Amino acid sequence: MSRRIIGPFNRVEGDLEVQLEMNDGKVTDARVVSPLYRGFEQILQGKDPMDALVYVPRICGICSVAQSVASAQALAQAMDLETPRNGELASNLILACENAADHMTHFYLFFMPDFAREVYANEPWYQPALERFKAVKGTAARDVLPVRAQFMHLMGLLAGKWPHSLGLQPGGTTKAIESQEKTRIKVILYGFRQFLEQTLYGDSIENVTGLDSIAALDQWRVNHAPTHSDFSHFLHIADALNLDAMGRAADRFMSYGVYEEQGEKLFAQGVWNGELNQLNQETITEDISHSWMHYQSEPKHPFDGVTLPSADEEGSYTWCKAPRLNSKVVEVGAIARQLVNGHPLIRELVAQSGGNVRNRVIARVLEIGLLIQAMEQWADRLQPKEPFCNHANMPKETQGFGMIEAARGSLGHWLKVKNGRILNYQIIAPTTWNFSPRDTQEIPGALEQALVNAPVRDGEHDPVSVQHIVRSFDPCMVCTVH
Repeated sequence: MSRRIIGPFNRVEGDLEVQLEMNDGKVTDARVVSPLYRGFEQILQGKDPMDALVYVPRICGICSVAQSVASAQALAQAMDLETPRNGELASNLILACENAADHMTHFYLFFMPDFAREVYANEPWYQPALERFKAVKGTAARDVLPVRAQFMHLMGLLAGKWPHSLGLQPGGTTKAIESQEKTRIKVILYGFRQFLEQTLYGDSIENVTGLDSIAALDQWRVNHAPTHSDFSHFLHIADALNLDAMGRAADRFMSYGVYEEQGEKLFAQGVWNGELNQLNQETITEDISHSWMHYQSEPKHPFDGVTLPSADEEGSYTWCKAPRLNSKVVEVGAIARQLVNGHPLIRELVAQSGGNVRNRVIARVLEIGLLIQAMEQWADRLQPKEPFCNHANMPKETQGFGMIEAARGSLGHWLKVKNGRILNYQIIAPTTWNFSPRDTQEIPGALEQALVNAPVRDGEHDPVSVQHIVRSFDPCMVCTVH
């Protein structure tokens, strides 16, 4: 048996280490370490509740909108404030823009470059993958970055700027648009659709997102050569490397639901464990038994949670807490959203091989197309001259929570106000769920489970399988311990 620490990881937002035990050419045990503590939850204590909208976007520079939307929803609930339809549509467009851009960035700049590693130099598919996906120097980076920049202009039109916009408020959005700006939004979406259909998919968005079975996906892959599109390129590599046999965790998935319009969510809320179950947020707890934290003797709901650092806690190995749903480990992300929402291809893939590297990436790539279709419809329904934001006063004593879906999965903010000031503010980010440590019952988190049995090639110091598994979750470590 050998032990190894892998990290820091490149192409990951924030700091990450993974402690591995290996034997007979595979990983036998893993501990995931979040080595960076930041303390936003402590910073917020005692502040005016509305100040949260200034602080929380700065938790992260690549998913700041998601933090803003979750905070705005928590504040709106605390104020019993409803949002006008334009505000809902604009908020959905802003969040979907960030999430779709994050998915694309992850696929092209974080995940696919691992297939340009020299460890694969003898594979028959290697040379085209190297030319296309090599980090920084590949043709994909040259193609994607200008398209992403143009797509993000939507943020300026609807949110004023990105990141760290103050345009997202408890009652909607403060940046109303005129008819000509609505037209510009639709032009931006059309341009992004063109890129997806010509480069990522090599097919219409509707055809790709409409793939409804494994047989349909396999036939689509056979009909499209690896270099036909970037998605087909991934599918051929995934088939060659058996990525569907790599990175399976507990196969229990959760989505808070997201993109609400007049009481209906585009992606539903629920828990998937072979069948769909309702989600009760009151059963969410955070366990600190293996975290560098103290003053919390048992798992607590976020309303009652405590975040006090203590780097000398015995038995602890990470700053990340261990969130659990009804004491169970859950996985979050695009694969969870599409399982809960009932996408037939994703449900059949997971029924066949569980949550794994290939299936997580397929769900993420499909979701880009689903979002663009929804964004086109939301843009059509915007009504210039109609209200975008409502306002109300914050009660002196109140509480509220906001539960949404960021690109990487379920994001929740829980807020308590007393005497007009923040008494407690707790955040559980998607990577906190996926990269959590063991809990009181010594049950590992989703990634720790997924890394067990990862193959290790002869002579490897940093196993490439571990790289694939870690990146399949698209971690955002700066959000993990905020």
